Amino acid sequence: MTDRTATTAVPGSVAALAAERLIAAATNVTATAPVRDVLGCTDVALAYDVQKVLTAARLAEGARIVGRKVGLTSPAVQAQLGVDQPDFGVLFDDMLVPDGGAVDVATLIAPKAEAEVAFVLKYDLDGDPGSIDFATAAAAVDYAVAALEIVDSRVAGWDITITDTVADNASSARYVLGSTRVTLAEFAPVDVTMTLDKNGERASSGTGAACLGDPLNALAWLARTAAEYGSPLRAGDVVLSGALGPMVTAEPGSRIVADISTLGRVSVTFTKDGA
Repeated sequence: MTDRTATTAVPGSVAALAAERLIAAATNVTATAPVRDVLGCTDVALAYDVQKVLTAARLAEGARIVGRKVGLTSPAVQAQLGVDQPDFGVLFDDMLVPDGGAVDVATLIAPKAEAEVAFVLKYDLDGDPGSIDFATAAAAVDYAVAALEIVDSRVAGWDITITDTVADNASSARYVLGSTRVTLAEFAPVDVTMTLDKNGERASSGTGAACLGDPLNALAWLARTAAEYGSPLRAGDVVLSGALGPMVTAEPGSRIVADISTLGRVSVTFTKDGA
């Protein structure tokens, strides 16, 4: 994995103020009011400046960047949150939960889970953003696996606009990767079907087409956008391409199991204080 750095905002700036609130919320596991009160609702570039401050803080703590997540790709999730465009966040090494493992909800504020196709890259995607298209993105993929993303908003009540969630590292928290690795020669991500059960009952379903029309569209969008913001995707990166259907809440005692055709099953259990 290539070493990465993140640029911090000027101390005392609007970005630094919003970042301070989000860092405190995450540290204290206590939600903050929406940060759009200082960022506004439309300046996405400013919100990514906040995300860079959060990233720099995590790197300073010793965390390591291992990839990215694409958020807000599913119309169902956009409707759930009242947001109308995708975004991306940073994945760190300590966010990974083993398949079949447990997440302590006491470490999170208001977690939800969603099923996704995850790609692992074989090549960098660091060219001119205008040159990165569907075929370029697909050619960079080493393999795909089934994934669960656990999202969590540091903003109280998931009361978010696009700037709130971008600033909050795209509402990321944890993720789980399945064990079955499948190459793009073996399946088409757009054709997958997904079912997600919560405590043995169907809670969500969807298809590859629900993710920006094709999970590979989400990867291409991410590659272009990340390059535009000066932090391109690298070989070895994990990319969570976005939800295939509605997300579900994750209370203590919940067991979430997702099945994605061709890619197989992935699961996680939610506990409280380790029990």
